[in-house]
Amino acid sequence: MATSKLSICLLFEMIFLAFVFNLASGHGLKNGFYKKTCPNAEAIVKKTIHEVISVAPSLAGPLLRMHFHDCFVRGCDGSVLLDSPTRQAEKDAIPNLTLRGLQIIDKVKAALEKECPGVVSCADTLAIIARDVTYEVMGPFWEVETGRRDGKVSIANEALINLPPPFANISALKTTFALKGLSVKDLVVLSGGHTIGISHCSSFNTRLYNFTGKGDTDPTLDPNYIKRLKLKCKPADQNSIVEMDPGSFKTFDQHYYTLVAKRRGLFQSDAALLDDSETKAYVKAHANSHGSTFFKDFGVSMINMGRIGVLTGKDGEVRKVCTKVNH
Repeated sequence: MATSKLSICLLFEMIFLAFVFNLASGHGLKNGFYKKTCPNAEAIVKKTIHEVISVAPSLAGPLLRMHFHDCFVRGCDGSVLLDSPTRQAEKDAIPNLTLRGLQIIDKVKAALEKECPGVVSCADTLAIIARDVTYEVMGPFWEVETGRRDGKVSIANEALINLPPPFANISALKTTFALKGLSVKDLVVLSGGHTIGISHCSSFNTRLYNFTGKGDTDPTLDPNYIKRLKLKCKPADQNSIVEMDPGSFKTFDQHYYTLVAKRRGLFQSDAALLDDSETKAYVKAHANSHGSTFFKDFGVSMINMGRIGVLTGKDGEVRKVCTKVNH
């Protein structure tokens, strides 16, 4: 009897562990999910993104960022794209008000719908676009797992709660990533996405003018860099923009780590990478390394992120238009 009970307990424990593993590993996703149902899907995305980035390379950063902002709220389910008539969707939350490139998502989705109506999800479209814009600006290429379905719910407040703010410290960052099933290495690697793109002054102005509420500057930010930033961002400036990786913000490279190592990371969340032994070691190792593993690591971490909370099988839906649920 005791042996029988033990066997049953072990069986339930194995089932539970398998369930947890499937959740963590993006169960239901695979490479080539659309091989039979829409064989040209990735080629269509690639062609459209190549046309866009060749004339507007500055959109690479925002389109990569959009996948991140999608996955960290309700999982990678395309909920960041949904519109709300009362402006209560994720895209209406403060962290998402500066998202750009939504019209590009619509353009890509329209091309996919023309080829294969109702087949390729908006969530997968975001994931493939993130890979393709990275590659278009000289970054790495990785195989994107597909098979995600689209969610039907989008709530602004959830974006506020789940997206790590630019002023997050290392403890908050590690907690946020851990809650999504991501490692500390994923944290420091995905932060490297800041090598492309721009930021509004509002995201870091406190570091320049009023860090502790006494009209002071952030002591962890290089004083010479502060002087340069103050030329572009005045105290009350909310709208001016600054390159996140000065000199190569349109090129995906490891220069971001060189800046962070020199205390020139634009956000507090960038500087925070020097406050943890593991993240600091990665920053230092890739700051001046010609044999860097960053490109390979980035692809792996993007795959890991792309597995967060996915809807697969019969869950969710495949939206025909990314901004609204099907009716």
